[in-house]
Amino acid sequence: MKESIWQQVLTYFYIKKRDANAPRNIDLKFMHGMNRISLFMFLIAVIVMIVRLFRH
Repeated sequence: MKESIWQQVLTYFYIKKRDANAPRNIDLKFMHGMNRISLFMFLIAVIVMIVRLFRH
């Protein structure tokens, strides 16, 4: 069964438990790690943009 994007985001941030039957390999682990870093950077950039918008 395919997960929605929000379920994947919750899994990346360790809010939701991973499926025990999901395949595990090192490539998938690295891909999820890079996605996690990208999401954190995106959220930080959005927060910075909102703070700059309200300060000026």
